Amino acid sequence: MGPRGDGVRFISSGVKLPRASPAPAPAHALLSAALPPFAHIGRAIDAAARRVAASFPRVPAARAETPAAPLPRRHGKDGGGAGGEERVLISEVAVRGKDGEPLERPELEEAAAAALRACRPNAALTVREVQEDVHRVVESGLFRSCMPVAVDTRDGIRLVFEVEPNQDFHGLVCEGANMLPSKFLDDSFRDRHGKIINIRHLDQVIKSINGWYQERGLTGMVSYAEILSGGILRLQVSEAEVNNINIRFLDRRTGEPTIGKTKPETILQQLTTKKGQAYNRAQVKRDVETILTMGIMEDVTIIPQPVGDSNKVDLVMNLVERKSGGFSAGGGISSGITNGPLSGLIGSFAYSQRNVFGRNKKLNLSLERGQIDSIFRLNYTDPWIDGDNKRTSRTVMVQNSRTPGTLIHGGEHPDHSPITIGRVTAGIEYSRPFRPKWSGTLGLIFQHAGARDDKGNPMIRDFYNSQLTASGNPYDDTLLAKLESVYTDSGDHSSTMFVFNVEQGLPILPEWLSFNRVTARLRQSYEIGPARLLLSASGGHVEGNFSPHEAFAIGGTNSVRGYEEGAVGSGRSYAVGSGEVSCRLFGPLEGVVFGDYGSDLGSGPTVPGDPAGARGKPGSGCGYGVGIRVDSPLGPLRLEYAFNDKQARRFHFGVGHRN
Repeated sequence: MGPRGDGVRFISSGVKLPRASPAPAPAHALLSAALPPFAHIGRAIDAAARRVAASFPRVPAARAETPAAPLPRRHGKDGGGAGGEERVLISEVAVRGKDGEPLERPELEEAAAAALRACRPNAALTVREVQEDVHRVVESGLFRSCMPVAVDTRDGIRLVFEVEPNQDFHGLVCEGANMLPSKFLDDSFRDRHGKIINIRHLDQVIKSINGWYQERGLTGMVSYAEILSGGILRLQVSEAEVNNINIRFLDRRTGEPTIGKTKPETILQQLTTKKGQAYNRAQVKRDVETILTMGIMEDVTIIPQPVGDSNKVDLVMNLVERKSGGFSAGGGISSGITNGPLSGLIGSFAYSQRNVFGRNKKLNLSLERGQIDSIFRLNYTDPWIDGDNKRTSRTVMVQNSRTPGTLIHGGEHPDHSPITIGRVTAGIEYSRPFRPKWSGTLGLIFQHAGARDDKGNPMIRDFYNSQLTASGNPYDDTLLAKLESVYTDSGDHSSTMFVFNVEQGLPILPEWLSFNRVTARLRQSYEIGPARLLLSASGGHVEGNFSPHEAFAIGGTNSVRGYEEGAVGSGRSYAVGSGEVSCRLFGPLEGVVFGDYGSDLGSGPTVPGDPAGARGKPGSGCGYGVGIRVDSPLGPLRLEYAFNDKQARRFHFGVGHRN
């Protein structure tokens, strides 16, 4: 507390008083009930209303014995007529304490007098008008009760409003507010110490407390408020608490309960809502989205159900499982093949199982085959290792691939036979989020790689006599330790992204390669009216003894457009920058204007065998052009027409976002 609140204690939930109020509202009432009125205000007003008629003397409509001056009459529905209310002429109006004595604080007397509307000296009043002024005095929030007393004096009828002020505020006890921060209450009552308790202010505080719960998706409210002796305010807050979480599987076709394949503990592990926590609607909604992103559910709903008359709710989670596995086939385009109309086409066949053992483990088996390319992959992923509270995932992978070597070792010479790079890779990776929007990956990967000719025979040197392996053997063996950190602002491709990757070759055996490779990628977008500016940059460097085919290739659809794949250069180091301005044209069609620049930073000759120098690659270049993109289930389909700084022009076609 600040200096103004010295001596005031605010207790959130640690102090418990003997319950002098009804039990807190049950959970089902919390879901829809409004704030109950203060009981003592209603009782005070009702009691005053009942006594007004008894204490207020009545004047006969006509007195035969002593003619009196006619009473003032108001025009309107109260004015003279058979149905009009009887009026009494008041000579004096006063405000006094409950004992009939003047109030100790003149400002309270002024506040009560200011609340009076109809009751004025020399006014003819009805009982109803007096009742309305009693209501106004009590509703000012400063008084516990207000009682009108009519006294017949020699000068006429004197109307006295006897009021009982509220106590001075000296402290607050708030029970049951397990979620509400103490500072919230501190700030609400910080400047109220020693001042009269104002029910209007208290009503605003209660509304703000209820609003705090509502804004955060929490089910909670102030269910009771009272003023204790000594000027202590007591607030009872009722928060809905999760009693239990029940999982129910429903049949996809009939909607009837059925037996699910997924283990219940696998679902419960994904939930941030736990038993015993406050029921948070926003948190439950996020949990539904989390379950859907697992990829094994077709539909997820969570329904709260009250538990008796308590503040607890049971959450019933209805799950509809999707088909967990199956075969698929498709096709694609290899960006590393540029010669021949059909050379880049790839066919694929895959089998996937998304819910192995009912524990959300993923098994993927795929085969891709083209005229030159072929890739066989086997991945087994556990998205959340059992018993780990950091959401660590584990992936075991085995891959056998054959890809074209044209990016580094391509050539136009007729005697230059095509080169393919064969790789057998096996490894294990662990990934986990370690900060909001940040994730990290640590892995260990073994690779056995070498070059082959079009007949499948191993090659050590190419047509230009550039070496194809770092060790001089037909194959290079590498054991890589990998560390990667990723920042993503959101899942949208146009959002901010930063990726930093470090790989270290471990020479456990003498013939294994030893090198260090560092790469980084950055992407940032800006909205400019109806258009969007997307800036991206990437770069990297390799230090040590590495295979020539692992050099950084520059140029192509995902690098510098306007050049063939790898035609700008290949080096130990590289930097590529790109800028795009895109604008939605109509429907799913989008237009784009772009510019790219890339360079090997003069590192081409340092690659073993200098393959870029042997092929006369410039080492740096830029491109610019225009294109269109169409949204599709496979991702955006990109068709671009680009010019490079050598005055050459080229079409580029791609599927999905640029790397």
